[in-house]
Amino acid sequence: MIQRITELETLLSEFPAVAIIGPRQVGKSTLTRQAHQFTSLEIVYLDMESESDRAVVENTEFFLKSVRDKLIIIDEVQFFPKIFNALRPEIDAHRVPGRFILTGSANPALVKGVSESLAGRIAYMSLYPLSLLEIQAEKITLQDHWLRGGFPDALLAKTDDGSYRWMNNFVQSFIHRDLQQLFDTNLSTKLASTLWTMLANNNGGLMVSENYARALGVTGPTVKKYIQFLEGAYVLRVLQPWFVNSNKRLVKTPKVYIKDSGMLHYFANVRKFDKLVTNVIVGSSWEGYVIEEICKQLPDYVVPYFYRTHHGAEIDLLLVVNNTPWMSIEIKHSLSPKVGIGFHQSIDEMQTKLNYIIYTGEQTYQTKEGYVVMGLMQFLSDEIQEKLKEV
Repeated sequence: MIQRITELETLLSEFPAVAIIGPRQVGKSTLTRQAHQFTSLEIVYLDMESESDRAVVENTEFFLKSVRDKLIIIDEVQFFPKIFNALRPEIDAHRVPGRFILTGSANPALVKGVSESLAGRIAYMSLYPLSLLEIQAEKITLQDHWLRGGFPDALLAKTDDGSYRWMNNFVQSFIHRDLQQLFDTNLSTKLASTLWTMLANNNGGLMVSENYARALGVTGPTVKKYIQFLEGAYVLRVLQPWFVNSNKRLVKTPKVYIKDSGMLHYFANVRKFDKLVTNVIVGSSWEGYVIEEICKQLPDYVVPYFYRTHHGAEIDLLLVVNNTPWMSIEIKHSLSPKVGIGFHQSIDEMQTKLNYIIYTGEQTYQTKEGYVVMGLMQFLSDEIQEKLKEV
């Protein structure tokens, strides 16, 4: 079993409830079953996809009072949203840390029936697909991780074909069943599959929903709503543009990335690494992969954006702290990366002192402009960790 890097133990010692949120099949339930390592309490596990387990908590107030001396794990809580309303008074009546672990595959803000605030009573912890840092002790290469993505069953499959088959079954279940259950979507599965393919072929492109809508024969708001659901299910990253305090004409439309590279490659029909490096999507795939791996390491106070002017000056990933640009990152699928004048102009505009080029090589060196060129693994394991200590 690959050891996950999480704050679960710390959060359980500080908050009455901890919510572990992330996409389906990413290992949330597996992680909760390790909770016995962090508590001396008896553990009660309930799966809200199980009709019999939902029946146990149907009389919610009575149930919660009856288990005050136990750690309650409620898996896939979005299928029983009314429990959120009952948790606040119960936590206030018996406020001790480490009483509840909730897991969810959907953003609570998008789940019907969730209205009661648990602010100050609950900590939210994101669990992503396996990161590059989490697999560095395993016999898994960066190339395999990039190709297959971080969903455990896809990444650890014996062959690339086996990984692809797992992803095929996961995606079909996700589109045909899970999204409908989570959000009651009104986009047909056929149109949804077509939209996914379009998103894959335009990975990292601007989210002009009207263009997708015309191709699908639906309305722009329908596409926007569906993309909102995909973002709420933690499978799509909508990267916002940075346009604060600038007198330049800036792009103000967000970019969209399929978060997991293995899922992206499934929709692009890329099954082998040698096919990936010759595919037209290789540049955007590498860009999205690097952005996601970096974002997995960021604390909440560091917010990711991109920056682009209408004249083409651009920063692939702009990290912002306290509403101030902090770090600029250019991403290149190349062993000899070069950046254009647009990146220089953007750096001058943002005035970031920390400027990096992440490339596919492993050596670290500095350009004549002072930018640090670095491989992804070293940036994740050393550089970003050290720089975060200075914030």
